Amino acid sequence: MAQAATQIDYRALIDGLGQGVLLFDASGNLMLDNLAARSILGQNLILIRAEGWPAMALLLDGPREGGPTMDQLREQALRSPTPVRFHTYFNGAYTPCWIAAIYGASGAMFTMIIIEKPDWTALTELMSTFRNEARMSLSATRGHAELVKQLLRKNEGNPAVKALSERVRGFTEIIATHMLRLQNLMDMLQRLEVIRIGELSKQVREGRRKIILLDYVEDFLEQFADEAMADPDMGGGDFRDRLTLNIPDHLHVYGSPMYFSYALHDLLRNAACYSEPGTEIILRAYEDATGNYVQFDIIDQGFGIRDKEQDRVFRPFQRARQPQIIGVDGYGLSLYLTKAEIESMGGRIWFDSTEGVGSTFSFKLPMYAPTDTTM
Repeated sequence: MAQAATQIDYRALIDGLGQGVLLFDASGNLMLDNLAARSILGQNLILIRAEGWPAMALLLDGPREGGPTMDQLREQALRSPTPVRFHTYFNGAYTPCWIAAIYGASGAMFTMIIIEKPDWTALTELMSTFRNEARMSLSATRGHAELVKQLLRKNEGNPAVKALSERVRGFTEIIATHMLRLQNLMDMLQRLEVIRIGELSKQVREGRRKIILLDYVEDFLEQFADEAMADPDMGGGDFRDRLTLNIPDHLHVYGSPMYFSYALHDLLRNAACYSEPGTEIILRAYEDATGNYVQFDIIDQGFGIRDKEQDRVFRPFQRARQPQIIGVDGYGLSLYLTKAEIESMGGRIWFDSTEGVGSTFSFKLPMYAPTDTTM
């Protein structure tokens, strides 16, 4: 057995592990990483190789809220006979990790980080089955509600029937609205699942292509207007009557059309829901100063966000506590999802908001170049 052990290629051994492994020496230099770590960390590993432990600690501390810092966990691992467990986020995915102290034959101390890649197969299959069943029920319920409204419209000659039909129509509209909102929640949960199981980057990469901006946005608004008018929180009338569009016809972006439409949908819906009906909403796009990105600004004259609550905007399941905002249907998910999806396309998102004045949500996406590879 001893002779066989000396013949093992330890580099091949750690590359064969399903978990990411990184080993730092006492000075904080990265001494070793494996194939799984390279897959999980991507471009971040370049910085970690250059800067060592400080870069690793910064990467792991950034998305974590509360609890000990990575430096504190490192000290704890030095005193513990067993690895210390903690959690963090990579690309929005909740990730369990371990930190352990390793001692060499000469007494040299090393810090090992292990990053797990959980298997979400069973949960994904369960959620897929649940969503399919729920969507069938949603579609059937909305279809029945529409059928009831059509039947009522055909039998409004009698005053008594007309009065009854008005009440029933009101009920069917409430049903249709709740079904639409439930459908939106189902879609958000599916997007959340993609992020949390680490599939977002793959989906974006496979779906990335040239998007002819003005044509795409105009087609998107045709579909979005139908949904907007079906939800009372969007206000009466055609949503497009409120919208001022300023998009030059020469702009093209390079990204996933599906995830780009999610960003437009969520940001425009928020602008409409969190502002008074009839107030103007501006959607504009232009080439940024670098010439490498297209910047989008969505400007409303709405309720704005309080200064003390602005750090909660992109956190999941968090909503502002202002009375006007609490009164609007929502789940505190859309901006979290939008941020993760825009960043996965190589962009970034930010906002500027003043309570009682309005908000401007801005994001950038890479501009399409002829050298980009379309999928």
